[in-house]
Amino acid sequence: MEEFYRIRRLPPYVFEQVNRVKAAARNAGVDIIDLGMGNPDLPAPAHVVEKLKETVGKPRTDRYSASKGIAGLRRAQAAYYGRRFGVKLDPDRQVVATLGSKEGFANMAQAITAPGDVVLVPNPSYPIHAFGFLMAGGVIRSVPCEPTPDFFGALERAIVHSIPKPIAVVVCYPSNPTAHVASLDFYKDLVAFAKKHDIFVLSDLAYAEVYFDDNPPPSVLQVPGAMDVTVEFTSMSKTFSMAGWRIGFAVGNERLIGALGRVKSYLDYGAFTPVQVAATAALNGPEDCIREMRDTYKKRREALVESFARAGWEIPAPSASMFAWVPIPEPFRSLGSIEFSKLLIEKAEVAVAPGLGFGEHGDGFVRIAMVENEQRIRQAARNVRRFLETADKTLHNVVPLAARA
Repeated sequence: MEEFYRIRRLPPYVFEQVNRVKAAARNAGVDIIDLGMGNPDLPAPAHVVEKLKETVGKPRTDRYSASKGIAGLRRAQAAYYGRRFGVKLDPDRQVVATLGSKEGFANMAQAITAPGDVVLVPNPSYPIHAFGFLMAGGVIRSVPCEPTPDFFGALERAIVHSIPKPIAVVVCYPSNPTAHVASLDFYKDLVAFAKKHDIFVLSDLAYAEVYFDDNPPPSVLQVPGAMDVTVEFTSMSKTFSMAGWRIGFAVGNERLIGALGRVKSYLDYGAFTPVQVAATAALNGPEDCIREMRDTYKKRREALVESFARAGWEIPAPSASMFAWVPIPEPFRSLGSIEFSKLLIEKAEVAVAPGLGFGEHGDGFVRIAMVENEQRIRQAARNVRRFLETADKTLHNVVPLAARA
């Protein structure tokens, strides 16, 4: 039986192969240390939870809400951009609340993409950056993910060699999965490029508040004139550990925001009103919880880098995000990221995300999420050390291992 059109356009879900192995191990009673999915384990701030409790059951809060978000929430997001980035936003025309940044990205693709439209997407990158446009009937042209001068050479070639001309470029910094961070100078060049070639910039800034030095990641909207061509997506998921609450935002160019808002008005009535009220309290409230979140992930990063190095696997220390983007150890590189990830579950009882799931240029890497406490991270390192030390003896008849230096 022929598959449905939009389903045919989607590639196989790479992560499902690893998830099946993980589920089988857990069903057999194995304690898998799961560093695969970027699913925050920290609790939502207490004052936000209390605001939710206070609001639930109040008159009218059980009714349909507003698809673009209640006015107070949109004002709170505009105020956050003013405080954090010095960017002035009109909460009525330049802000839409979304059901997480993922939904916002997917519906923006539906709003602006005609069949056959070309979109420039980093590779590797978070899957919705490409899949949202594929589902909308678009065509993806891959560009590098590192925010270097080479990025613009690749963009220039993509513009010249793409028919039709691309309509937009996607960027994501701090990056999921690579943890790269862009500078304001990079964004200045990006905005100039977009204006020169009459394309839009779609920026994913979900990890704006997860950084580990005194240099907060900038917003592309800080660049003068960026509002003419840019929409930026943010999320409450990581900043406030509210992943399951499904609250995010799209802000920026009035035409693009209007298109997104119109599409959403046909598809949903917004998040549950008490959730939006609680999210408003988060944005308007004290920021101690953000600093505590940042400090927790920084300590986990240090535990990850230090303990895995002792285990024999060097982890590049990320300067931002909740992820480390890690080259597969040399003896196992020929296996590819999927088979290596499955092997880690079976032999080390540790789950990671295979780099191939973020694009073919990620296949020599795995993504490690810092979503377990320091003790569990160190236990994962001990498991990995045993696996690496015994692999030559236990796996030589199972997988072709490269010779160790």
